[in-house]
Amino acid sequence: MQDFDLVKMLSDLPSAPELEARRVMEVCNACRYCEGFCAVFPAMTLQRHFASGDLSHLANLCHSCQGCYYACQYAPPHEFGINVPKALSELRLESYEQHAWPRPVAALYRKNALIISILSAACITGVLLLAAIFNGDALFAKHASVPGGGFYNVIPYQAMIAVAATTFLYSALALAISLVRFSRTIGLGIKVLYQHVPVLRALRDAATLRYLGGSDGEGCNDADETFSTTRRKFHHALAYGFGLCFAATATGTIYDHMFGWPAPYALFSLPVVLGTVGGIGMVVGAIGLLWLKLAGEDAPRSPALLGPDVALLVLLLAIAATGLLLLAVRSTEVMGVALAVHLGVVLAFFLVMPYSKFVHGIFRLTALVRHHADREASNGFASSPPTKKG
Repeated sequence: MQDFDLVKMLSDLPSAPELEARRVMEVCNACRYCEGFCAVFPAMTLQRHFASGDLSHLANLCHSCQGCYYACQYAPPHEFGINVPKALSELRLESYEQHAWPRPVAALYRKNALIISILSAACITGVLLLAAIFNGDALFAKHASVPGGGFYNVIPYQAMIAVAATTFLYSALALAISLVRFSRTIGLGIKVLYQHVPVLRALRDAATLRYLGGSDGEGCNDADETFSTTRRKFHHALAYGFGLCFAATATGTIYDHMFGWPAPYALFSLPVVLGTVGGIGMVVGAIGLLWLKLAGEDAPRSPALLGPDVALLVLLLAIAATGLLLLAVRSTEVMGVALAVHLGVVLAFFLVMPYSKFVHGIFRLTALVRHHADREASNGFASSPPTKKG
């Protein structure tokens, strides 16, 4: 019994990233020089002490624009060593792990790049083998680009739908459970969702990437101490490109199941146009963000996040590139292989999505909802949401 109590006591102790984030926020809360930089500092000033939930909230509000690092008089080599972007990045990564479901796979965050590479290769090989087993020669045959005459000849419709639906539903469930856990940690109750003002303002901030625009609209410190909106533009290209590709898939599903129009579709049909524009946007955005990740200064960044960041960007780039390649070769003998490779990469993405940097989108949106709910509460319009104590 005593051993159990000791284990529980040790497990309740704050981690090193949490202790550093608390130290940094306490110094910043006394200084407040960066109060107008982003959402983190106004949210910080509403706290008299920083519980675990408060720190997790602040960490996921941070967009790593790095403006505070270059403006801080206490940044290294000062003896205080204040590095807000790095401290909050490391705590943010920890929050991804803590709220992942199932919990045993949370370690994927630390080995993200390796796991994604191995899983992608396995999924691609599996899809190729599945196609070969079911259809043999169809994998390397030339197929007419007519409705119902191509993709399903290579991989049977039932097999494609069964695998896609299973992986998508699993991913959606895992993300939903992680989101509920994170919401509870930062003290965001479901009643806040009925307060339309915080939700709408959070959606606006997320859709416009407001906090990548800098406090005066000149941008953030993407790579060094100079101001730029480059990262914001590349992020928009990737995010909205991904949205257009998802819309293309949804439109194709409606065409097939509601109107009985099976793929492939004409070059100027809505699904193809949406997918082409979205794919180009994803390629441009992913390459641009990869360049910024590798070209920027290391000091304000967390080395632990570089692997997950690069792995996700490479996987999204692979999805877009193989999708555009499939469109280009869909009337040739290599269409079957291109289809299998593309579906394999997409399958790998959905399998690892709940355990990748992708979760930062929903966590950050949730943190923005609490941010605006707290601001409403501080102005007397709503009650402040409770915070889980650490």
